[in-house]
Amino acid sequence: MAKTVFITGATGLLGRVVFDSFVNAGWTTVGAGFSRAKPPSILKVDLEDQAAIETTLDDIKPSIIIHCAANRFPDQCEADPDSTRALNIASSRRIALAASSRSIFLIYLSTDYVFSGRPGEAPYKATSTPNPPNLYGQTKLAGEKAVLEVCENTGLAVVLRVPVLYGHAESNAESAVNVLIDAVWKAAQDKDAQGPMEMDDYSLRYPTNTEDVARVIMDIANRYLNADEARVAMPKILQFSGLPLDGMVGKGEDKDAKVARPYDTHLSTKVLKDLGVDVRTMDFTDWWKMEMKAYRR
Repeated sequence: MAKTVFITGATGLLGRVVFDSFVNAGWTTVGAGFSRAKPPSILKVDLEDQAAIETTLDDIKPSIIIHCAANRFPDQCEADPDSTRALNIASSRRIALAASSRSIFLIYLSTDYVFSGRPGEAPYKATSTPNPPNLYGQTKLAGEKAVLEVCENTGLAVVLRVPVLYGHAESNAESAVNVLIDAVWKAAQDKDAQGPMEMDDYSLRYPTNTEDVARVIMDIANRYLNADEARVAMPKILQFSGLPLDGMVGKGEDKDAKVARPYDTHLSTKVLKDLGVDVRTMDFTDWWKMEMKAYRR
């Protein structure tokens, strides 16, 4: 019998790769979008409408939901806090309520920004005390708590924290890593007019490829679904991360930055390893060597 998955944010940077991964694995796969919906595979679903969520779930009857939808850009979050809280917190709770009442397993995608990232604290364990430095991290942490509270003692939800992502993008602006390509290209074209280009180099980041995250999500989905009632005792918070980049050290915090960003939020992947999940990641440099062929003229 074919398994069915419902993926929110299925038109985004990570959601697209997760969607394709489940399709390729033979799952009946349905996504949710809004402005970029493409029925019948990507449905237009208002995640602020409880009835719309419930109707969608009743129609497609998924065994699992992958909740990728979020406002994940810190500057945008600070600029529009109300809509950020509506999507990152309230909609996450709505989805959890609808999923739990139908015994649908839920994977909630979260972030390393739930931690303060103060120098000397990392790597953070899944059990480390969160202390987000900005609204983005605060709302994602609140979303975690909402989902786990709704699904408490049922084994029907798990949180997966990931760091900054990169990968194949429709627009480089979708990723805080990919967008650097546009910045470097622009600087190269306008160097005489603009002068030297300034870029943030304070934070230590652990860029992780979307294909690796999708693979880990698939593994989690299969392991938790196959565990049946035993998943009640399985970990509720998981973490996945790429490795540090060699030869990169930040020079100092930008005191004038509009949004506070953590210095080092490296995530421990021990819980995933203990579950038997493969936490290897593709080589950052090798991936970009292949990707940059598209930019060669």
